[in-house]
Amino acid sequence: MKTLTRSTVLGITLGLIVLLTRAAAQTPQIRVLASNGVKAVLEELVPQCERATGRRLTVQFNSSAVLKERVAAGEAFDVAIVTSDLIDSLIKEGKVAAASRAGVARSGVGVGVRAGTAKPDIGTPDALKRMLLGAKAISYAQDGASRVYITKMFDQLGIAEAMKSKTILEQGSVRSAERVAKGDADLVMTLVSEILPAPGVELAGPFPAAVQSYVSFAAGISTKATDPAAAKVLVGFLTGPGVAPTFKAKGMEARER
Repeated sequence: MKTLTRSTVLGITLGLIVLLTRAAAQTPQIRVLASNGVKAVLEELVPQCERATGRRLTVQFNSSAVLKERVAAGEAFDVAIVTSDLIDSLIKEGKVAAASRAGVARSGVGVGVRAGTAKPDIGTPDALKRMLLGAKAISYAQDGASRVYITKMFDQLGIAEAMKSKTILEQGSVRSAERVAKGDADLVMTLVSEILPAPGVELAGPFPAAVQSYVSFAAGISTKATDPAAAKVLVGFLTGPGVAPTFKAKGMEARER
């Protein structure tokens, strides 16, 4: 049997590396559009998702409202993880396969304050009302899925008019939270899942049950997905029982809807 020289072995090895690199480059990635509400969860689960699917994930985060505009403008994607209402809208528009729809999780609305400051009492509607009326400035996202529930809460507490002059609206919950971290606003109101990972901000608590509302998120596969089978595996992984503890740790409840 002929013995291979060192240079021959090296050449074969380099050739295999090149082939494997090319194969990896040609393997389609799973393109994901995801709401900011599930950002903290997905960022932690990406490595597990990639192992489960055998594909790399490229994830674009933004508010569901902005993602809706991007899809309408023709942006390509394989999987969308956005509010349940938006998934239903995308299904009606023929952009997401109806059979692929799967409820993922939900998150309630909460209050965040600057890290290191005293956390206000918001355990009851009356306590929340006193805190809001005493705040110098508050902030929340003008395009956030939680905005409708925040304004509903103002109406329930009878303070809608009083809050107008002290409200700072921002594009997205990230900028709203930054207002609090910088001291421009006393508090931010958005989904609990968006407050927990915000730098320089701490969760004071969720809205009291009497004025609490939830935003639900669902996943769906694009009707033009490059690899529908891998996309299906991803959705199945994110809706499986094994990820429920991660959702809970990030301020969400894994659920079907």
